[in-house]
Amino acid sequence: MFSLFKKLRQERRPRCTALVAAAGQSRRMGGENKLLMPLDGVPVLVRTLTSLQLAAQVDEVVVAAREEDIVEISQLCRTYGITKCTKVVRGGESRAHSVLLAALEASPESTLLAVHDGARPLVTPELIDRVIDGAIRYNAAAPAVAVKDTIKRIGEDGIVTETLERQELRAVQTPQVFEASLLKAALQSAVEQGVAVTDDCAAVERLGKQVYLVEGEEENLKLTTPVDLLFAQAILEERKHGG
Repeated sequence: MFSLFKKLRQERRPRCTALVAAAGQSRRMGGENKLLMPLDGVPVLVRTLTSLQLAAQVDEVVVAAREEDIVEISQLCRTYGITKCTKVVRGGESRAHSVLLAALEASPESTLLAVHDGARPLVTPELIDRVIDGAIRYNAAAPAVAVKDTIKRIGEDGIVTETLERQELRAVQTPQVFEASLLKAALQSAVEQGVAVTDDCAAVERLGKQVYLVEGEEENLKLTTPVDLLFAQAILEERKHGG
């Protein structure tokens, strides 16, 4: 009986496609594709995709990658059993363009699109599912953590012009989850108007829509520089030892 209720609940929930942004140039990592670097013996991107594979509310994964990496990433999905990955597509000229191209390849049955950075391999399936729950309620949701440092605004001359109230600030992470038509419209607008948006929430906010923030995870860091790899390795070691 329990399995029947679980099946009915699964059938009623919205279908969600995860869009993985994996077409960056990794300039601050020295130019080598950071997503294919080993992290505790497993490629960074594989760890990211495995979390999406294990998330109960993710039905499908589409990866936007550099053209020269498409074959290798497709092979990695087969090797590591990432069965939810249905397509690996060529990325665009910007992050927003890459995500839009991936969104256009998502299943038409998906009413939610979850955008995740390929370089956030420590995201947990539980966080992914929590953010999707938030998007089901509010149409747009993202994880965020409190800012620990004092943030200052400066002018072009480097002089401080304002100290911001830390309690009002949040560092936003991914996955960022949206109603499908809303995200597509927001990205299309940003790309057509040549607006550089640093994340998908910003694209949606440009349309006057509100984004609900879910409590994120401190360990859900984005690998940008070599030192981030060291932090990620330490976190994985801690996890292996039950920390």
